[in-house]
Amino acid sequence: MRIWWRRRGPRWSGRRFTRKRRPRSASVPVVSSDAVEAQGSASQDSAPPKRRSWAKRIGWGILIVVLLLILLLVWLLMHFQIPQNAAGMAAKSVCSAAFVAGREPDADELMAQDVLPASPALKLVSVDIDTDSHSVTARFAGLFERQASLLENRGCVLNEDPDPAAMPYSPPPSDPAQWPEGDAPVEKMPQGVDAEALTAVLDKQFEGSGDPEAANTRGVAVVQDGKLLAVRDGADIEPNVALHGWSATKTVAAMLAWKRFSEVGIDVSTKVVDAFPDGREPEWVAQWRQDERGDMTLLNLLNMTSGLNLSEGYQPWEQVVQMLYGEPNMAGWAASAPAEYPPGTHWEYLSADSNILAEVVQAQFGSDQEYWQYPRSALFGPIGADSATLETDTYGTWVGSSYLWASIGDWARLGQLMLEDGNWQGDQVFERGWTRLATTPALPEGEGHGYGAQTWLPGQPTDGECAGQADVPADTMSMDGHWGQFIAMVPSRNVVVARLGWTFNSDQFDQCTFLQDVLATLPAK
Repeated sequence: MRIWWRRRGPRWSGRRFTRKRRPRSASVPVVSSDAVEAQGSASQDSAPPKRRSWAKRIGWGILIVVLLLILLLVWLLMHFQIPQNAAGMAAKSVCSAAFVAGREPDADELMAQDVLPASPALKLVSVDIDTDSHSVTARFAGLFERQASLLENRGCVLNEDPDPAAMPYSPPPSDPAQWPEGDAPVEKMPQGVDAEALTAVLDKQFEGSGDPEAANTRGVAVVQDGKLLAVRDGADIEPNVALHGWSATKTVAAMLAWKRFSEVGIDVSTKVVDAFPDGREPEWVAQWRQDERGDMTLLNLLNMTSGLNLSEGYQPWEQVVQMLYGEPNMAGWAASAPAEYPPGTHWEYLSADSNILAEVVQAQFGSDQEYWQYPRSALFGPIGADSATLETDTYGTWVGSSYLWASIGDWARLGQLMLEDGNWQGDQVFERGWTRLATTPALPEGEGHGYGAQTWLPGQPTDGECAGQADVPADTMSMDGHWGQFIAMVPSRNVVVARLGWTFNSDQFDQCTFLQDVLATLPAK
């Protein structure tokens, strides 16, 4: 503490002691020690108000920044419809798993297995299953609600009320008859098959089955010469449960398109705008006639050379998610995209093309009911694919890009049908020529050289997905789907290999390696 005054001692003056007096004008009052301390304390506290003022300003600044960031986040969520689409994905996925696939309707288990690992945003979604009405309601953060309901001949559909006539799929017990009449594999392996090696390949494939963090294989079937050599279901997947094919749907929907176009006399070289019967044109056709989209052909849609200015992204804010879970009329949404390239000149994988094609097929029927029944009456029924369901959007159009469900045995049947170019045990289910079209590259070089009509060509030596792997035959064609769906057909080996799974980490399943490992156990032709 600073001392502002001090006592002076006596001063010697002559023969006696005297004290020097201070002038009255210079006198200083005596101050107590408590007062001094109070004064010192006050002087010390004189500076902090400035510091507190700056701290307060910084605090307000941080609060404002946080509030702005929250507002920006909310704006982004609403702009990209992430809460609505997240709820839509959960409702649709759980509804289809419970009522189309025939799995146990346990909301927590289906969410944990099929939905939650896809995105952190989905952890904010709660789901309720109504087993009486066959519908599912999902809520994002308790605020944004979406409902999916089972409809007759249409699967689970968003934004639709429950249909009392719709009956959920219930997987039947395995038919002991040999495939394809029944579900059983051969009792004895044909000559040349290395049964032990094939079993080892399958054992390895099913490691981690049932674990969403692993490869999570849900079903495998191996067919050669029309005989089912091996079939296996994944953990917690009962026999004949339908499995989601995702984009493997494209190839099957294209087979249906090929069949219907053949029936009504439409060639794939026909312009899209000219393929609609009178009175069946959607609104977007008139818009296409005004620009270069009017030159697009059905073959361009089949080959993914539409040239539309769209992208194939699967993040919550990207276009495919918006189309599948945010758009009631998927084909109409896709067709509203402007042209980026002249049709037929540029290849880009677009689920949008598949859904536009599905609406063209829809127009070839006199009623939607006939259209919805067509997959079963025209394709699934004749080959005994009783578990198969091709779902529609709210508008009533097949989701030809993504929504086919079928058991592993039925996916193998669909692969065998394509391998035989539409022939099923002597009956021609659809007109020959489809396989030739499907295996003709969309473009002479580049990525489009490894793709045909809604069909992958992984064995193409230069541009195929399995290019560089000599043990994958050049004539291999395949139906590929998101999260590890893979149905390969190899004409030179007379083989079909189907693998369905729920593989969130693509590094955990290499379809080319799996195919060549299976082929290595089978006799050459």
